[in-house]
Amino acid sequence: MRIFLAGATGVIGIRLVELLVDAGHHVAGMTRSADKEERLALLGAEPLVCDVYDAGALRDAVVGFRPGVLMHQLTDLPDDLRQLGEYAGANARIRREGTANLLAAAAAAPGSPRLIAQSVAWTLEGDGGAAVEEMERTVLGAGGVVVRYGRFYGPGTFSETELPPEPRIQIDTAARRTLPALNAAPGSVLTVVET
Repeated sequence: MRIFLAGATGVIGIRLVELLVDAGHHVAGMTRSADKEERLALLGAEPLVCDVYDAGALRDAVVGFRPGVLMHQLTDLPDDLRQLGEYAGANARIRREGTANLLAAAAAAPGSPRLIAQSVAWTLEGDGGAAVEEMERTVLGAGGVVVRYGRFYGPGTFSETELPPEPRIQIDTAARRTLPALNAAPGSVLTVVET
């Protein structure tokens, strides 16, 4: 399967690239940082440098790759958990505008690839919560699949050494449990948390 993975160098995206390539999929890994192209290529993905907010370039990239699935693993989060509040607006923007641009690119692509989008399995307050609801409604309305993750922990996450509050999921387990979304029915919501 041809899979366009937006957010390919993020904490879960990079793990998904490796799993998807190992499973025999042809993966285009989208990143906005040219210095991350080599890592994607070494993992066997086709690196694509593109900003989700450049709707024209994004459409061209998606149309050119001709994916069967467009996977949305984009977030705009800081490296330091203490700065999380400062990024709330940027993360809400990526859920609204970034998702809209990805859906428009998918609609322009041959075969209309299905969207699989990252969400959260807990309730966010304020505009962040509203952005999550809007994003999920948009994705499901377009026949996409929403994957609601618990709070990540493990290497490269905000919680490398301590468990975060529930709902939670170890990052490598989360990546493996994302793969069934490729075959999920249109309009499905998958929850990926520890039980």
